[in-house]
Amino acid sequence: MSHAPALPGRDAIVASAQESIARGSKSFAAASRLFARSTRERAWLLYAWCRACDDLADGQDHGHGMTVVDDPQARLALLTAQTETALAGQWVGDPAFDALRIVAGETRLPHGFAHDHIAGFALDAADWRPQTEDDLLRYCYHVAGVVGCMMAVVMGVDPGDEATLDRACDLGIAFQLANIARDVGEDASVGRCYLPVDWLDELQIPAGALMAAEHRPALALLGQRLADRATAYEASARYGTPALDFRSAWAVLAAAGIYGGIGREVARRGGLAWDRRITTSAGQKIGWIWRAGSEAANRARRYPPTGRDPALWVRPRQA
Repeated sequence: MSHAPALPGRDAIVASAQESIARGSKSFAAASRLFARSTRERAWLLYAWCRACDDLADGQDHGHGMTVVDDPQARLALLTAQTETALAGQWVGDPAFDALRIVAGETRLPHGFAHDHIAGFALDAADWRPQTEDDLLRYCYHVAGVVGCMMAVVMGVDPGDEATLDRACDLGIAFQLANIARDVGEDASVGRCYLPVDWLDELQIPAGALMAAEHRPALALLGQRLADRATAYEASARYGTPALDFRSAWAVLAAAGIYGGIGREVARRGGLAWDRRITTSAGQKIGWIWRAGSEAANRARRYPPTGRDPALWVRPRQA
């Protein structure tokens, strides 16, 4: 008598998710260790889904080796269908998408956030380019800001707490701006450019010759601009940490420091920023984790109730 193979349990899916974050982001993996166990596992599960969507859309392996894919719409359709199956609480058969099923089932995660994240992959599949800074920030919301919102819910923030979700979104946007600054050369190698057309026109940088030596001084100015924008959103995000428990605040502040260092290093290197990939050393990670512990312990005093800067971009509200 034959039996159907046993479906992987939660522990196995969590273990797969842990492996995913360890391979995909040493920075986030280090910061995630600071969460309480239940939050840490859910953070890993959410990361696994986000990572899988990104890898599927871009033909990567845990964020490495971006390629030009010849079937972007088919890939988008697949990750959309698998996401919808997971949100419906059904088995998907892919550990990363079953990870989303678990997170959605264990938290009050608004499904609209997952849909907003998928919309970012749809922009890439349509070979979209930002024309203005507002376009750039909208893209950053879809691919990272809304992930910050989802992470906040994983950390126990009420989905109706718009003010705290705004701060969480700010951190995701800061991370993505730093990513874009660091990856200008890598993106250009596969025909992508996330620098707004307005910015390129302003400094007379042709998109088709972005990395040419003669344009490096001007490109360095845009790297600085991205880093400055990232710093502003990171600073805003810190004011959301009093709404979190100590360990979650510690993890968030550590991630802010660790990842924020990427944008700052782009600015420091100037025109040399894209000669070799910028990373954060183990020693630097430990330093930021140590510093973040003190910041988290004193977060109510360091980050008192303060209105969000009205000059910052405002995320769309869920229906």
